[in-house]
Amino acid sequence: MVKRTEAVEKVINLNQDEKTEPARAPARKGIYLLPNLLTTGALFGGFYAVLSGFSGQYDWAAMAIFTAMLFDGLDGRVARMTNTQSDFGVQYDSLSDMVSFGVAPAVVAYGWGVSDLGKLGLAAAFVYASCAALRLARFNVQAGVSDGSVFTGLPSPVAAALVAGFVWSVHGMEYSVFMTSIGALITASAGLLMVSNFTYPSFKQIDFRGKVPFMVILSVVMGFVVITIDPPRILFTIAVVFALSAPVLWVGKKLR
Repeated sequence: MVKRTEAVEKVINLNQDEKTEPARAPARKGIYLLPNLLTTGALFGGFYAVLSGFSGQYDWAAMAIFTAMLFDGLDGRVARMTNTQSDFGVQYDSLSDMVSFGVAPAVVAYGWGVSDLGKLGLAAAFVYASCAALRLARFNVQAGVSDGSVFTGLPSPVAAALVAGFVWSVHGMEYSVFMTSIGALITASAGLLMVSNFTYPSFKQIDFRGKVPFMVILSVVMGFVVITIDPPRILFTIAVVFALSAPVLWVGKKLR
């Protein structure tokens, strides 16, 4: 009986100690401000592009998409440079990309003139939007196993640059069946390239904190100067060259 009484007293004392011990406050949860703020800027660019497309201001819609590309290029690099990566940021960035580089270009292209082709125009716009969703889903799945040096399939911002660059380049010209057909072909082709198995460089390995030769900075400055000469056509040309680089290299390897 004595042994049982001592055991009971020990249990009572342990319970009293647990009650008197102050409860620990739950860990605070939050999100990093700077990278997600840049992602919000990209999302607003896509949202504004959709509204401008509904209003018939396709030049402003194209410029909004290119602005979204600028913010989208900054958010990931800022997160890596400041060590503020998070799962929330990855998912938020994907949703922003779907709006800015998936829905917005399809809406802008369809409203610009692709709709004149009837069901073919609708199909071209839907092919682009659906391929953008598939491209982003595949990217999220492969993010954990890929080293990030290359992209499988055309990156969605470049695909958006193809569509927006074309619409911006021909803004103000007279519409024709030939021009709208070219627009539908570019829209559908950009979508199919996104879900292709062609590999494109990602440029994520560039160290922006390191030192570079003076000629590199000079080349960047001259690049901006060249773009300002005719922004819509030069940006569209850059997107076309980048998009066709992987298929051309693949054909060259097959021929050799």
